[in-house]
Amino acid sequence: MKVDWLIVGAGFTGAVLAERIASQLDKTVLVVDQRNHVGGNAYDYYDDNGVLIHEYGPHIFHTNAKHVWKYLSQFTDWYHYYHQVLGVVDGKQVPIPFNINSLYALFPKDYADKLANQLVEQYGFNVKVPILKIRESAQGNDLRFLADYIYQKVFHHYTLKQWDLTPEELGAAVTARVPINISRDDRYFQDTYQGLPKRGYTVLFKNMLRHKNIRLLLNTDYQDVANDIQCERMIFTGPIDVFFSHMHGELPYRSLRFNFRHTTQDEIQTVGTVNYPNEYEFTRVTEFKHLTGQKVAGSTYVEEYPQPHIHGETIPYYPIPKEEYKALYRKYQAEAEKLKDKVIFAGRLADYQYYNMDQAVARALSIFEKEVCA
Repeated sequence: MKVDWLIVGAGFTGAVLAERIASQLDKTVLVVDQRNHVGGNAYDYYDDNGVLIHEYGPHIFHTNAKHVWKYLSQFTDWYHYYHQVLGVVDGKQVPIPFNINSLYALFPKDYADKLANQLVEQYGFNVKVPILKIRESAQGNDLRFLADYIYQKVFHHYTLKQWDLTPEELGAAVTARVPINISRDDRYFQDTYQGLPKRGYTVLFKNMLRHKNIRLLLNTDYQDVANDIQCERMIFTGPIDVFFSHMHGELPYRSLRFNFRHTTQDEIQTVGTVNYPNEYEFTRVTEFKHLTGQKVAGSTYVEEYPQPHIHGETIPYYPIPKEEYKALYRKYQAEAEKLKDKVIFAGRLADYQYYNMDQAVARALSIFEKEVCA
């Protein structure tokens, strides 16, 4: 088979680049994916009970990038949705990320007033402050107590479950993802554009890839067909260490196990996701009807269990953000540089970098402009 471009991976990075190359450059593209579906980890489908679920955990799209939202809106209408998360702390469900409303859910009003006033006085209002920064900089016994309380009850044990590492062992980019919001805003995200594709992510991806110049090959490891494909250039979105046959060693990841359950109840929780920092082995429970706005009898929800990634057995979800692993990745980056005229490495697994969905789309659009069209 002869094509202009071979793209390995049908997730956001691969799909965006395939669509742009096919529609804007009128080039032929073969997209190969080892899974039996498009969409990567954003893949969704209707379960046996008619509930639209996310196979690989909840995906809520959010972005401040107007060009990203506008680009994806060519392929989907949106169900506008603000995600809300509660965390179980001392037997009470409180808003997460921890904010001023969380204070009043946990402490007597007079003490909550005192803590809220001190937070605003020291850090300002409507700002996000990483918990580790507050622990380091808190002035006065009350704020030091609050910082230690939130760290232990909300952050420390959740991080241990998720990463099998303490917050101090992780990079600042991870700890900054779970700040204290000094505001009354209970939304999990504050981005300008938020929602889910109205007909689901899978339909969004199928619309993106529905072009006469794009051919899709699923259930296929690209290495099994590489010798049968002639192409001018390749885009590889899989694990970069796999591409190079682990020549410098294996890059580690955290993985997840999902336990899907269905109930005849209309709903089991009041918001989309409830976190369990301290109890149980799972980290959170997500109920999909809250996310999609779907009206259907009964409800499906999923429990998430973090676990180590074992190559060939589990799915690599989260690159582990420690300096020693970044140094290992840079060895593979040097190998990739030698192939830059033939192969473009891009995406979460190829970059060994966690991306939100909008970041993956934005990076793919940028790669198209700066590297594909160059």
